[in-house]
Amino acid sequence: MKESFVMRFDEKDIEVVETLKSLGVPRKVSNMIAYLASGTEATSREIERGSDLRQPEVSIALRTLRKNNWIEEKMSKSDGTGRPMKVYRLKAPIEDILAYYEQEKLNEANQALQSIQKLKSLLGEAGSN
Repeated sequence: MKESFVMRFDEKDIEVVETLKSLGVPRKVSNMIAYLASGTEATSREIERGSDLRQPEVSIALRTLRKNNWIEEKMSKSDGTGRPMKVYRLKAPIEDILAYYEQEKLNEANQALQSIQKLKSLLGEAGSN
């Protein structure tokens, strides 16, 4: 039997996932980003095992990463007679991914501030009538 090595989350990875989730990043995507952030390549199966995601969750997270053009995939020959497997890695630097979420949160904050200003204006007008 062949021995294989699969990276598993450590405490830092779990903290990365939790912090991403606190920013509103879905758990599936947070786990995927944290798993691939080390720069390693991984198959879907390795991602499942190492990031505590089920196969459908990996597929959903991959869809999000593809949509944002953050992931690269290539075909890898299997060790034996099986089909070739896809191997994934982050294409975008982690700094770019974090900048995306930073900008998203800044936009949300600006929208909230605009709503507050509008309320102040509307309520200020109501109070003067």
